[in-house]
Amino acid sequence: MQTSQKHRSAGIHGFYHQPVQEMDPYGLSHIQILDKTMYSDAGSQGTSVSFETCLGQYFTLESSSATAGFVVYDSPAASISSNRSPFSSQGSHSCISDPRHSPENIYGSPLSGSSSADDGNILRQKLRELEVSLLGPESDITDSGSFCFVSGGYHAEPYASWDWNQMMEMIPRLDLKHVLLACADAVSNADIQRSAGLMHVLDQMVSVSGEPIQRLGAYMLEGLRARLELSGSKIYRALKCEAPISSDLMTYMGILYQICPYWKFAYTSANVVIREAVEYEPRIHIIDFQIAQGSQWILLMQMLACRPGGPPAIHITGVDDSQSAHARGGGLDIVGQRLSKVAESCNVPFEFHDVAMDGCEVQLEHLRVQPGEAVVVNFPYVLHHMPDESVNTWNHRDRLIRMVKSLSPRIVTLVEQESNTNTKPFFPRFIETLDYYAAMFESIAAGGSMDVKQRINAEQQCVARDIVNMIACEEAERVERHELLAKWRSRFTMAGFNQYPLGSSATTAVKDLLKEYHRDYSVQERDWALYLRWRDRDMATSSAWR
Repeated sequence: MQTSQKHRSAGIHGFYHQPVQEMDPYGLSHIQILDKTMYSDAGSQGTSVSFETCLGQYFTLESSSATAGFVVYDSPAASISSNRSPFSSQGSHSCISDPRHSPENIYGSPLSGSSSADDGNILRQKLRELEVSLLGPESDITDSGSFCFVSGGYHAEPYASWDWNQMMEMIPRLDLKHVLLACADAVSNADIQRSAGLMHVLDQMVSVSGEPIQRLGAYMLEGLRARLELSGSKIYRALKCEAPISSDLMTYMGILYQICPYWKFAYTSANVVIREAVEYEPRIHIIDFQIAQGSQWILLMQMLACRPGGPPAIHITGVDDSQSAHARGGGLDIVGQRLSKVAESCNVPFEFHDVAMDGCEVQLEHLRVQPGEAVVVNFPYVLHHMPDESVNTWNHRDRLIRMVKSLSPRIVTLVEQESNTNTKPFFPRFIETLDYYAAMFESIAAGGSMDVKQRINAEQQCVARDIVNMIACEEAERVERHELLAKWRSRFTMAGFNQYPLGSSATTAVKDLLKEYHRDYSVQERDWALYLRWRDRDMATSSAWR
């Protein structure tokens, strides 16, 4: 299985509208977690991982079971998952730094730091001071034992001289974010000894069933271990290759959909501006680069059916991939049939065309645009999956934007995570990931009471793998590459687009939506776009172009 091209994690995809059955224990049944050794099947199609350590088990993902019996609707996790063509981390010329982030904020939120050498040295000095306080001045561990790289894992001789009791007493007073950053710094420098010592401390601090930062820390620790093993892609594939059955996947995504507004924000804001743009058009062609279950267009058809003068003829082209088909339990014909029934009930003339391929494979001839159609293009949490100029000369990210421009669309809608991880090197990318997902895990926890095991399942299936991918993987295997709105604005402008303002009607619609969610969600109208915020952190942006 090709992780980067043929497998999308459960992330934020799909509208799943059917009852679900018993959930599989985290979908990780193929991984056995023992006291001090984790093994996975060494003969399973490129997914073999074998790690050994005397400092504690390498994988902190626990195993248990949970059940659920409820109907789930659009199933986004707040993490926007991926499965796109080859990506790489080479180069940083397309990366725009967020001016709100500075190294002075490294011990708070936001965590993002400057990329300058001086600021980096100051940060590393602070992290080193933390290690000294944690492990003592001899934190290279050479006086107490020796680490060596053996059989794809780390082995430590007994540390008789370590005062583990004193260390355990010290752990509750430590800031988990600080220790994660210190460990990431050690990993970025390939310092096995420092990394192993800090990972052992982190083992005592993280938990998939703990507080939001402890849960996030568990997944980030797995990413750090995978990266230090130089086997991030193996672990990433091992975590992804055993996909849960479709009904379980629906459940996992549905849990997060119910408690997080990220996809509803995308649908609501985009539909308002689309309705305005095609208000008087008799024929509309919607091209959706992440069709999922087509739920967004059910709402739009119902709105357009009621317009004065009668409904328009609607032609929808849906772009799909294999993972969405798995979650759906079938191909795009399921979506077409579902939308056809809705159109019939609304007396809307309707045509559906499926493009069952990855978005970066789409060419102009696949879209079948007809003369006289008002073209609408929708990019919901999907364009960041496309490889850009930092990856290879194909630059599908900009190629798709230019191709869409050649269609002279009436409107193009774009919704993306407001995070900056595309071309950042490892350590600043780790800081950005920690900052962004700390806010996300807080928002998940604030979504109301739920069964702990259900939440763990949802987070592991819909979020954890993407975090591991961002931390552990590079080049073709790193498929999570987000950009800030400022960078998207640059790309669309260079392709010849002008930004279309999302005004008060879209803002009002999103505000009404957020009344269903925690009070710490908010929306801001800024720079002709809408920003979905969790507390003081921008989480996603919605913009439109023509």
